[in-house]
Amino acid sequence: MRDQSPTYYCGIDIGTQTVRCIIGIQDQNDASRLSVVGHGTAQNIGMRKGIVSHTEDVTEAIIKAVTEAERVSGANISTATVNVNGSHIQGFDSRGVIAISTANKEISPEDRLRVEEAAATIQMPPNREIVQQFSRNYSVDGQDNIKDPVGMQGVRLEVDMHIVTATTPNVRALFDALQGARIYPNRYTISSLAAAEITLNRQQREAGTVIVDIGAGTTSLAIIEDGEVQHVAVIPMGGMHITNDLAIGLKTDLDIAEAVKIEHGSLSVDDIPAEVTLSHKETEYSFDGGDVAMIIESRVDEILEYVEKELKRAGKSQKLPGGVVLVGGTANLSELSTYAKEKLQLAARVGTIDQVSGLIDTIENPAYATAIGLMMLDMYLGPDSNIAIGEPNPSFFGFLDGLWPLKKS
Repeated sequence: MRDQSPTYYCGIDIGTQTVRCIIGIQDQNDASRLSVVGHGTAQNIGMRKGIVSHTEDVTEAIIKAVTEAERVSGANISTATVNVNGSHIQGFDSRGVIAISTANKEISPEDRLRVEEAAATIQMPPNREIVQQFSRNYSVDGQDNIKDPVGMQGVRLEVDMHIVTATTPNVRALFDALQGARIYPNRYTISSLAAAEITLNRQQREAGTVIVDIGAGTTSLAIIEDGEVQHVAVIPMGGMHITNDLAIGLKTDLDIAEAVKIEHGSLSVDDIPAEVTLSHKETEYSFDGGDVAMIIESRVDEILEYVEKELKRAGKSQKLPGGVVLVGGTANLSELSTYAKEKLQLAARVGTIDQVSGLIDTIENPAYATAIGLMMLDMYLGPDSNIAIGEPNPSFFGFLDGLWPLKKS
């Protein structure tokens, strides 16, 4: 008898500059872990600052990345968990209240679902829709900070919820690009939340940590504390802006500026030689190292200033024991974590990928954190998930309850 074919899980990180696809299966030795069996990347020229500007180009990039991952894995992918990005993403708090009407006043899973629906029933502009919702704390008859009220008795149940919304046209454009590639998104999530799944441990989530995903066109951040999502934001600025600044400041082409950033980019002046030289397409280039250092530092400083503004907005500036975890392609900048520590006055480190097995030698890079996190979420919350409506999420971290499944039209 032939062995049953494995179930494949897929995460597709649709970035401003690159599309990354990761395919995995459950590890044979540990069912709670995933083994990477395929990965693919493709250049994306159809997005601006995380927003689809040319649907056909994004579709082509998705097809190339998925096809490469399918070739490596031998899988045939038609569904995936996908990130949604862009400064149009907004998060805000909401509160829901219901009465417990049963004779014994015992709170049931259906009651918990009702109060969550009450919190999510909000007046929104017609061009916005809810992407995710996160139930942070419940209150029963005035008793606050309850994580799971099911089984308790009371007459009044309340929930404190954080809701993430996005503009409908942008979500629709992303869906159209995926549909063109014949990929149906099981769920959407924010890039930083997907990256948190692979880079943060339980202690960091409980103590309070901000994960900062610095991509090419955007910087996505999420503050997680007490195991719950407290705040999310997307800053329309990323590594591509560093490249643009270098091209302008050094008076050179974009591809040369990108090579300078990758080969010599650092937040430590001591790491950059007085004269930066590189060879590109059989041509030698030389630039002043002081200019390179100043340009990179200025843009990174601006990005971190916006991160600090979001921390202040959430009331968490210099108040997160878990510190800052940096992911995304720009996290590869030398000494970025040291610089972030000084600017944000928090412990800082570059996120590591160590919760998966398989073909990880080529993807042990913070640039792949979001794609791998999306793949893990596809396993925990995919169509084959055994998580029932109204039941607590059995996966590692409770905030995953907030990912809404998409309804096929």
